[in-house]
Amino acid sequence: MLEFDFENGIGFWICAASHALRRDMNAELAREGITFRQWEVLACVALGMTTQTEIAERLGIEAPTLVGVLERMERDGWLERVNSTQDRRKKNILVTRKAEDVWTRMVECAHRVRSRARAGLSDDELNTLRELCGRIQTNLSHEHAEGAAAAAVCKAVSDLIDGLKQAPPVLQN
Repeated sequence: MLEFDFENGIGFWICAASHALRRDMNAELAREGITFRQWEVLACVALGMTTQTEIAERLGIEAPTLVGVLERMERDGWLERVNSTQDRRKKNILVTRKAEDVWTRMVECAHRVRSRARAGLSDDELNTLRELCGRIQTNLSHEHAEGAAAAAVCKAVSDLIDGLKQAPPVLQN
């Protein structure tokens, strides 16, 4: 029998919380006809990332995985991919009017999830959580390449959620 004390692992705790956030976001965003992964792409654009490479790196996924997501988003009218005028190997991501029209509602979805996730937590506890997550990211980013990749994914998710505070209510091309 395979045994490991998962419930005592930091990674287990963080991943379980992350999965809960993703599930809740997916349920909220389904009302808008979009998935959490697709929302992450739009959030990356809102944060100023415009190329497939930048977005894939930020989300911690392989380029071919992102291409599938982008193809579905383009098919569904959320974005357009256009060739870069500076480098024809690159594709720039432009959001469509459809994405702009529902962006504010998507941000509201994220705020509702954030509010539920924060329920019962004080500001001091949230600050401690942020600090501890940052220290874990630092610890792992210096130790192992895999740890750095995991830390990058955690940071990307954290930054995307935090970025909602600064993200404009409407995406701009």
